[in-house]
Amino acid sequence: MSWLNKCPKAWRAHVVRFGFNLHPAYRRTGGRVEYVSPDLTTIRVRLPLNRGTRNLVGSIFGGSLFAVTDGPHPTLLLMGLGREYVVWDKAASIQYKKPGRSTLYADCIVSAEEIAEVKDILTRQPEVDRIYRVELKDGSGVVHSVVERTVYIANKDHYKQKGNSGRATANS
Repeated sequence: MSWLNKCPKAWRAHVVRFGFNLHPAYRRTGGRVEYVSPDLTTIRVRLPLNRGTRNLVGSIFGGSLFAVTDGPHPTLLLMGLGREYVVWDKAASIQYKKPGRSTLYADCIVSAEEIAEVKDILTRQPEVDRIYRVELKDGSGVVHSVVERTVYIANKDHYKQKGNSGRATANS
């Protein structure tokens, strides 16, 4: 993410949004990043019900609901923590509450307090797993699905010592 630091600060949120929406794997989810906060702590995702996201019974395909939440938390963590850490998605689960029959929205948030807490934990231990909960809601705020994502975070030196030096520093 060092390339992002080369951008003027006022452009960073726009560049992140553009990057997500341009990336082929993310585009195929059917979702779009609608908003990135200027402080790079929040990413809002929009998942419309359309020909590309509709399943056989006319609601949003479960794979789209799941996939649209893949990436925002690790990205926010990487931007907040910096290059001396390794961050990647480790596990995820989804709970379906109601069929999605309209556009759904998800807010992925990693606050400055969360970044500080993770850094503090990593001063005492070399790695940590954090769980982030994402609710996919319709325009009225009704929850249709809940995704829990486990994100692995480690000091880069510790990660390399474990024999993982061939892995990328972000897998999302």
